[in-house]
This record gives sequence, C-alpha cells and structure tokens, in this order.
Amino acid sequence: MTLLSRIEEYLTDDLSQFMWREIRRAGPLRAISLDLTHLCNIRCKGCYFFAESMDQYQAPSDDSQFDEFVEQEIKRGTNFVTVLGGEPSLELGRLKKLYDRCRIVVVTNGIKAIPFQGFENLPIGISVWGNRETDKELRGSGRIDVFQKALRNYTNDERAIWYYTTSPGRASEMHDVVRTCIDNGNFVGFNYYGDLEGLGGDYDHRTGFAAIRREIDRMIELYPDRILFSSYLNRVISTGKLYGQQWGYDACCSITFDHPLNQERIQNGNAYNPHFRAYYPDLKTTRRCCVGEARDCATCFDVWAHMSWIMLHLEEHLATAAEFTNYLTTLYLFYLAARLVDFAEGIKRLPEIHLKTFEADVQRPTFGLAV
Repeated sequence: MTLLSRIEEYLTDDLSQFMWREIRRAGPLRAISLDLTHLCNIRCKGCYFFAESMDQYQAPSDDSQFDEFVEQEIKRGTNFVTVLGGEPSLELGRLKKLYDRCRIVVVTNGIKAIPFQGFENLPIGISVWGNRETDKELRGSGRIDVFQKALRNYTNDERAIWYYTTSPGRASEMHDVVRTCIDNGNFVGFNYYGDLEGLGGDYDHRTGFAAIRREIDRMIELYPDRILFSSYLNRVISTGKLYGQQWGYDACCSITFDHPLNQERIQNGNAYNPHFRAYYPDLKTTRRCCVGEARDCATCFDVWAHMSWIMLHLEEHLATAAEFTNYLTTLYLFYLAARLVDFAEGIKRLPEIHLKTFEADVQRPTFGLAV
C-alpha cells in the first residue's frame, strides 16, 4: 500500500478532505531561515540572537549583495523564508523584496509597524513574553512598554499573530494577555521560554511546562476562532517527546544540511530537512541550526523547529486515525498561520479544526504519541 493510499483511508470526512486538499494545493516547502539584519531596537533577556553574539555577522550595506542572495536562493529552489533578526522591521526595503519573490513569515518585536500597503498578505509574528510588567522587564529593560507599543501598531490588523512566549511559573498571566491580543483584533500562537540567562524561579524551563500546557489548551477551548496553534503541537513541544524520540540535537530536523558541524548528525538516521539552511545577517555564513551554533537544545522550545519534527514523521502518524488527525490539523494550522492556504476560508473552520483535534486526543493511545 502506498503512502498516499494509506492517507486516503483517513480522509473520510469533509473537514479532513478540505485540510488535506489545501495543503496539497500549497505544495511542498523548501524553507530557510534568514536573519535580515544584525540590528535591533531592544535587548531581550533570553534572546538567542544576542546570547550567541550573532550580530557579529553584519548585514551588507550594499543592496546588490542582498539581491544576489535572493536570486541564488530562488534558483536553489527556496520557496519559503522565515525572516528573523535582529529586528526585520528596521529593513523594510529588503523585507519587501523577499515578500515580492517568496512566501515568507516575519517575526518582529512590534515596536516599529510593518505597513499594510505593500505587505497586505504578510504573516507577522509579534513577540510578547508575558503581561505588561513581565514583558517590560524581560524585553524593555524595565523601562519600555514593548507590548503596548506593538498593540497600538497592530490594532485590528489580521496579519498579526502574537507568539506568546510563556514562562513555566507564569501560567496565571496567560488569559489576560491572550484576551488583550484578541480584543486588539489579532490572532494568537504560543512559544516557550528557555532561560538562557539563568534567571531561575518562574523562568526556569527545567521545572517543566505542565501548567503552561494545560493553560494553552484552555485558551484554545475558550477562543477556538482566534488561536492558530494546535493542542498536539503544544503537547509535543512542552514534553519534548515524539514517537520514542527525546527532543534534542540528535532529533531536531531544522539543521543546516551542509554545515560541517552537522555531518555526524546527518548520519545518525534521524530525519532532517535536506534543503534547510539558517543564514546569519551577512548572507554568507550559516549556523548549525535555526537558533544557534552551540545552543544547548535543552533550552530550545522553538515552535518552527518542533513543527518540522512533526512534519517529517508523517509515516509514524499513520498508525491510527487519531494520530493522523493530530498530524493533519497541526500541519494545516501551520500552513494557515503562514498564509500558504486560503486564510479567510481556514479561519471560518478554525473552531471545527480545534474540536477535531481535541476529539482525536481523547482516542489517543498511550504508546507512540507524546504524553
């Protein structure tokens, strides 16, 4: 039996057929991540970019070098770019060039607005790390209300998805933050704080994300029409487990395939993305993985990296209908957040998609899947 015929056995209802059809229509992704600039207008406590001094790889001042890089990647087959920094909103001209040539997602701190005109269908991931007080302490050096600035910049802007980076001991802050973002006319996703600066206490990832996991699931149940994040992805990231694998460098799929440091990893038999490269701002140098050169993977809860981990284990998810549902809904929500599928139609079906995922979780066997 072919892989496709096994999948078709599970496409027994209209919603599953719709999601699979939309994903297939969008086509396969050949992705890279790109630090658009080495500059930033704040310094966040726990930002991986500055934790490993990635700003030493300075972006070229000559636009022709950037244009050449874009052409080179398109010729190589790249069709999806996660745009990071530094702070990408400081380089709107280059961001526009990427937007016009590729499918992209941009991640910003929100202090400087990315205009609507010229970026009408741009998925914008905005960082927030807690309520105003927590966010100001972690990202605004105790002085700048970054959250409030970003809220003003993206009021009623449906391009905006807040990626709420949650801390293990701060689950009680979540509802007010999520409600504020939704009331601002935006969508919400989640991320998980890795304590790179050793703050400890409420920020210590080693204490685990059980309370956070429960609260994220509660947010999905409360606001199923505005949360672009699946309960299954929540479980995989917060537990670090997937089909007998433990999250770490040996399992991560988001590694630069031709980086010298990764040659032994590539030989270990675990899945990896054979196209992916993570580029520093100089557009020439690549790093070991999407978040660093020497990063301890125990501190990495990167959503995109864990999403790739799930995506590259399709066959394992075909063991049962419930497992495939977990895979399909999670993958579709990624495609929806990245606007790779019809956004308006997908948003209409968002509550139905979340309900399907929760129903699949009830049937979820205790073996195989992350628990």
